[in-house]
Amino acid sequence: MSQPDNADARHDWIDVEALARRAEPLAGRFALSRLPRLLLDAPGLRDRDPAAIDWHVRAEWRDPPPAVTAAVRALAGGRRAAVPRQLWLHLRLAGAVPLVCQRCLEPYWQPLAVDRWFRFVADEATAEAEDESCEEDLLVLAGTRYPLRELVEDELLLAAPLVPMHDTCPHPIALTSGEVLTPAAADGDESAEARRRPFEVLAALKARRP
Repeated sequence: MSQPDNADARHDWIDVEALARRAEPLAGRFALSRLPRLLLDAPGLRDRDPAAIDWHVRAEWRDPPPAVTAAVRALAGGRRAAVPRQLWLHLRLAGAVPLVCQRCLEPYWQPLAVDRWFRFVADEATAEAEDESCEEDLLVLAGTRYPLRELVEDELLLAAPLVPMHDTCPHPIALTSGEVLTPAAADGDESAEARRRPFEVLAALKARRP
């Protein structure tokens, strides 16, 4: 894996309000070496250099839903009340991270992709109050700048499989019984061997014991 490249450090934080005013997307990439939480206990793989995650963000202001506007005005006793617009961020990610297959225990590159919208709120109290009643994901924006690199790490960690595995393991898998599980059988091949019932396999193992 290549050494850290700090050329993308200028986008570690983004000015979300300025991005919304420009009404233009922003794109770039973060080297995996600058996303340390993704590399904790990660295997060493050298066939992808430089290893990086491509990101694309866009921010926009939106009018609040009619129900929110009505609720604010009801609290104001029916008078017209200013209802602040909502700041939203669209994040797209694409890339691959090094993981260890839990079937064959060999390292591999796991492709990951993220495509999500977030709505910003002013503080943690607001986020907690609205979290259960809204469908969108909420982020707390204190000021105008937000840590993009940290958000990228968070979303990739959430997108990673809980049990990482190859689509097809590259080598046969040795079983404790001395048998070998071929990649095709490990991936659900519908051969007669792969369709054997678990109790039949257990009986065969017992029969071979002295």
